[in-house]
Amino acid sequence: MRPWNIIDHERVPDDDAVLYLVSRGSEYTIRVDHRELMSNTAHGSEDALAEYACAALENSEDPTILIGGLGMGFTLAAALNYVGSAAQVTVAELIPAVVRWNREHVGRAAGYPLDDPRVSVFVGDVIELVETPPAPWSAILLDVDNGPYALTRPANGWLYTREGLIAAREALIPGGILAIWSALGSASLTRRLKKAGFKVEVIRYVEDDRPTQQDGGVHFLWLARR
Repeated sequence: MRPWNIIDHERVPDDDAVLYLVSRGSEYTIRVDHRELMSNTAHGSEDALAEYACAALENSEDPTILIGGLGMGFTLAAALNYVGSAAQVTVAELIPAVVRWNREHVGRAAGYPLDDPRVSVFVGDVIELVETPPAPWSAILLDVDNGPYALTRPANGWLYTREGLIAAREALIPGGILAIWSALGSASLTRRLKKAGFKVEVIRYVEDDRPTQQDGGVHFLWLARR
C-alpha cells in the first residue's frame, strides 16, 4: 500500500494540537495529530447536514447562512446546491491553512466552492459570529471537530453548552435552523437544545463506506428550529 505523504501542517490556535494535510495518490485527509477528521473520499453525512438544513429553510432563495468549519468544503458545496442565486453563505474557519489547502490542494473534489460569488470566508472563530452576528442568520450549520464530545479544540465546547445554544437561537431569524453534525449521539445535547427553546429533530445518518470506531457508519445530525 502506498504511504501517506505529509503536505502541510499547522498548529491549532490556543492549543497544543497540530493539524496535518496528508495525501496518498488522489486521496486527501485532514488529521489532528494522528486522528483523522475528514477525507475527500467519504462525505455523505456532511452533504446531508447541508441538504436537510437547507430543505428546512422557510426561504431558500436568499437566505443568509453561517457554516462553522470549512473542512474540505463539502458542507459548503452542498449548501450552495440547495439555495438560490441571492443567498449569502459565510464560512468561518479558525485555521488559515485549511482555507489555503482548499484553494491549493483539495478544492477540486468539492467543486471549488470558495470561488462561488455567494461565499465569503471569515478566518476566525465561529463563536464570534454566533455571539455577535452581523445580522440574524437564516441557518447556522456547525461541523466543527467531530461533534460535541470529540473536540479538537476544547474552546469549541461552548457551542454546545446551554449558553452557547441560547446564543445560537438568538442569532437566528424566527423559524431559523441550527444544524449540528456529530460522530456520536447525545441525548443530553437534545435535551439542552429543547431547553434552549428549539424544536428538535435528530437524524441517524448511515454511511456504509465510512466506518466509525463507535457505531459502524452511523453519524448524527441535529436539526433545531427557532
